[in-house]
Amino acid sequence: MSSKLPEPICAFLISSDGTPVSIPLPKKLDDFVVSDGYIWLHFNVTELGFETWLERLFSRTVASAMIEPETRPRCDQLEKGLILNLRGVNLNPGADPDDMVSLRLWVTEKLILSARVRKLISVDAIKQKIESGIAPISVVSFLNELAFELTKRIEKVSLTLVERADTIEEDAFSPKKMFTGELATLRQSVIKLRRFIRPQSIALAELAEGKVLALDPQSASMLRETTNRSIRTVEELDTTSDRLQALQDHLDMLSTSALGRNSYVLSVVAAIFLPLGFLTGLFGVNVGGMPLVDSHYGFMGVTVGSALIGIVLFLVFRQLKWL
Repeated sequence: MSSKLPEPICAFLISSDGTPVSIPLPKKLDDFVVSDGYIWLHFNVTELGFETWLERLFSRTVASAMIEPETRPRCDQLEKGLILNLRGVNLNPGADPDDMVSLRLWVTEKLILSARVRKLISVDAIKQKIESGIAPISVVSFLNELAFELTKRIEKVSLTLVERADTIEEDAFSPKKMFTGELATLRQSVIKLRRFIRPQSIALAELAEGKVLALDPQSASMLRETTNRSIRTVEELDTTSDRLQALQDHLDMLSTSALGRNSYVLSVVAAIFLPLGFLTGLFGVNVGGMPLVDSHYGFMGVTVGSALIGIVLFLVFRQLKWL
């Protein structure tokens, strides 16, 4: 493995009054000990030398959690800190918002170590604030702001999906509207969001309880409010998923009903024309002894007879309420 030090996306020492200062990457554990404030280091998981640097300075558990290829939201307390995995909607240009981006964090009283694979707009928003001189005054404040930024953008995407579901639901009862793959695409988007937002609301709830990280009353209240918003988003997505399933069942029923109705009409038409087809086929055989062969009224007689048979069959089907 490479001995080259990784290049962080950003590295800040933030004092207790919220004043940020850019710092070089710490090379040993003693460099993380600060008397005032805390350190925030943000990396790209694929950065050359990042894995080596992690394994040299942190435990194997922490290193594995920061670089594992697939993550799900969680909040786990270890002896010296907590592992916090979160997800945010993908608002990068050309990306699908429901293709959620993972964020891995190792948090102690004086350190926030974060890593991502793809750009996360919520983290960039915090980074830009810090670069402008406005920084969270503590580790807890940072996590509060991060949770708020992630949840705020998730809510917006969720609301968009709900509005799309409303539109499809209204169009479903319009006979002039035709559905292609929009309903299936929307259901898939809802499923993708629910997959990560549900465990994320649980992780935020565990963080808000203050069991894994000491919280002051104000921070705990703010984090509980963010957690409540996350739970509400999950409930909205659950409701939307149920609505889309009911809508799919309704459309399937309409399709089945239309198919059955068309098949029934074709069956009745076939029942009417079956004896007529037999009659015309019988008169079409080229054998001796056929009646009306030499009569000028033969064709007219067969035609009128066929029409009368058709009318009689139609009236019989009407009487039987088959038509």
